[in-house]
Amino acid sequence: MAFLGTAVRKVASCRPALSPLCRSATTSRRYSSSSEPTTEKILLYVPFKKTTTFKQISCLGCQTVYHLAKMGMTNVVLLERDRLTAGTTWHTAGLLWQLRPSDVEVELLAHTRQVISHDLEQETGLETGWIQNGGLFIASNKQRLDEYKRLMSLGKVYGIESHVLSPAETKDLYPLMNVDDLYGTLYVPKDGTMDPAGTCTTLSRAATARGATVIENCPVTGIQVSTDDMGVKRVKAVETFHGTIQTPVVVNCAGYPVCCSKMIIVPVICLEHTNMPNVRDHDASVYLRLQGDALSVGGYEQNPVFWDKVSDKFAFSLFDLDWDVFMQHIEGAINRVPALEQTGIKSTVCGPESFTADHKPLMGEAPEVRGFFLGCGFNSAGMMLGGGCGRELAHWIIHGRPEKDMYGYDIRRFHHSLTDNNKWIRERSHESYAKNYSVVFPFDEPLASRNMRTDPFHKVLDYDWYGAYDISKNQNYKYNELLGKEYTFDYPPHHHVIKNECLTCRHGVSVFNMSYFGKFYLTGPDAKKAADWLFSADVNKIPGSTVYTCMLNKRGGSEADLTVSRLEAGAANLPLAPEANGDAYYLAIGGGVAEHNWNHIKTVLQDEGLNCQLTDYSEDMGMISIQGPKSREVLQEILDTDLSNEAFPFSTHKVCNAAGHKVRAMRLSFVGELGWELHIPKDSCLPVYQAVMAAGAKHSIINAGYRAIDSLSIEKGYRHWHADLRPDDTPLEAGLAFTCKMKSTIPFLGRASLEKQKAEGLRRRIVCFTIDEKVPMFGLEAIFRNGVPVGHLRRSDYGFFIDKQIGYGYIRNPDGGVVNADFIKSGKFTLERMGVVYEAKPHLKSPFDPSNNRVKGIYPDNYHNVYKANAQ
Repeated sequence: MAFLGTAVRKVASCRPALSPLCRSATTSRRYSSSSEPTTEKILLYVPFKKTTTFKQISCLGCQTVYHLAKMGMTNVVLLERDRLTAGTTWHTAGLLWQLRPSDVEVELLAHTRQVISHDLEQETGLETGWIQNGGLFIASNKQRLDEYKRLMSLGKVYGIESHVLSPAETKDLYPLMNVDDLYGTLYVPKDGTMDPAGTCTTLSRAATARGATVIENCPVTGIQVSTDDMGVKRVKAVETFHGTIQTPVVVNCAGYPVCCSKMIIVPVICLEHTNMPNVRDHDASVYLRLQGDALSVGGYEQNPVFWDKVSDKFAFSLFDLDWDVFMQHIEGAINRVPALEQTGIKSTVCGPESFTADHKPLMGEAPEVRGFFLGCGFNSAGMMLGGGCGRELAHWIIHGRPEKDMYGYDIRRFHHSLTDNNKWIRERSHESYAKNYSVVFPFDEPLASRNMRTDPFHKVLDYDWYGAYDISKNQNYKYNELLGKEYTFDYPPHHHVIKNECLTCRHGVSVFNMSYFGKFYLTGPDAKKAADWLFSADVNKIPGSTVYTCMLNKRGGSEADLTVSRLEAGAANLPLAPEANGDAYYLAIGGGVAEHNWNHIKTVLQDEGLNCQLTDYSEDMGMISIQGPKSREVLQEILDTDLSNEAFPFSTHKVCNAAGHKVRAMRLSFVGELGWELHIPKDSCLPVYQAVMAAGAKHSIINAGYRAIDSLSIEKGYRHWHADLRPDDTPLEAGLAFTCKMKSTIPFLGRASLEKQKAEGLRRRIVCFTIDEKVPMFGLEAIFRNGVPVGHLRRSDYGFFIDKQIGYGYIRNPDGGVVNADFIKSGKFTLERMGVVYEAKPHLKSPFDPSNNRVKGIYPDNYHNVYKANAQ
């Protein structure tokens, strides 16, 4: 208690604190309008001054403070409004499973395991309570076992031991289990169990030993935010009952519990089996964990209880268990371990847990306020992801970005129009909870809260909550029926539909609706400076030019790939052209990552102090892409401009008329064919589209979808951001050196890192692989060179024109050496899919049109006539 008292006095003495580290402020306000304690857990951190960090502590909070201290930050204060482990941490099951259907998550889990099972004990001499009792995944059908086999193959890349067991072998390992209905299991011997209290206590002691401060029973009453001279809101200070802490950085490690998690604990019958593995029976939606002399049983149902009014006094409280809701888990557990039917219940646990809209945590700097970081919403996985995420969050705070690709967890992945939309949050969070144990299929899509943002071509159907809460399921739901057919690890039943779309694009003409793209304008006095610094390519060509480029981070990683079009100066003609007295640029960005790109650009502009305006016209324009050898013939009928190679070359754009409507036409392709994009004001979208389809009717024009784009783009070797191009991949590694203005003297963000990497040689690089067998692959398949794992596929799809399965993945030299062309050519490569190995051929260039003739409009003589004859 003496330490706590001393710590509180330190905080109290900060009330009149100086704020030399904060930018000059014109206004200051409370981020909380209430004088009552907040329920948030928040971490505060000041880079160069005395103590400043606070949170109400979750395991992630303890992990973040520990890693900040380990990275040398001693001026960190962690505030807990009650006591350590309050909230959801104290009653968590503490299970750690090493295998997940994500390479990044496998790496995050590996670090958690390393910290809990080894590092903390070495540093402190204290035991964390780690038990390596193994993990057992139950498969009741072929699809579930196929999912586990995919995990097994990925695990080999990371050295994770796992074994597919027969029902009889499973019975030997877990004698209490009923195996009559099993298809098989996956056993991971080095999975285990964490102790929440022991882990958090040891983490906090390790952090304080390195200079961090941990204060319990210190509620937060408000966060002060200032607005600097550029109008940017920044964290200024944190208010508590014991005083105010001046700080430019706060981390919220609490989140908001939206559903109730439930668990019962029953005595174990055969106590001699004291090291039985933890069990996940996904199909029954239950987990089993040995807990001393008892067995805990928990699960996830489709009708969780929402907790709408969060109490700030709930810290170590529980709810009464709703047996009507939980009984489905009892039935599943008894089926798996029949002895439970004759066993009494020792105790019950029903506590709150936070679930997010896409079943992924919320991390990173909030877009609205600089210096306000998030580390919350872990969907019942906070303990096992805490070590890896705590390290990445600490790196994010200190260096401005994490080391790994954390886009899937970054708060900026959500469009700003959705993050305060309660309907969207509630429906999507329900679905993420209800599907927590569902098979993770390659092309699954959410059904909840669709239609929140729509383009001019969209139709609407409401969410049915999977029939929960006495809500009737949607009838005649065609999309759901089609999606259900995608639930396979084989080629889907409509594989031939995708084939037709792809080959029609290759031989004729197809239309793609690309309206979801982000559409931004960059203008202002410093627009040229900003463009030079932001974009890796030289985008300052003549007006009318369009350039494909990357945006990088300081380490040279690819934060985005996009097209940037140089505009003429002139009066506004919105939404097709902004007012520009000088340099102006039009940015077209993949819609799924547009919010991330927007915030990356805004952050760079703020950090560099550049006087620019970034405006968003994504909702004001639609976009269709007309692609294929016959695209020129179709569009020449409706556009009032010459589309010849001489008049309208590749990578250029013009504002012109399409069927009487103004559009911006760009000659670009993401599928490797002759083609144009039409960027269209919203009200003109339908008439322009109808004119395109009418003109294309005699050429057998068709609509094509994103699955066709996936196939066509991988066949051509074009990159998908966040699949084969991520923030931890440099353009040099990704085969995109041509997007970098390295031959110029123009500085750009990340250039120094690229120059260093180029001088030292690449230790990893992307490679294209094809296999002769017609076997579906989707990414995460292991890559072997001469029998040694060297990487895994990031993306894979079928190339219908070359008639082969194609995959792209990054490979490393297991000796740590340079990965060059000779290393690739001299190796014998294989790919492992679900435990089966296939010979693979590596390609240094795309196997489809490596000379880029088709995008230039250069096709073989009589190409159309040959296709027409073959089609007949």
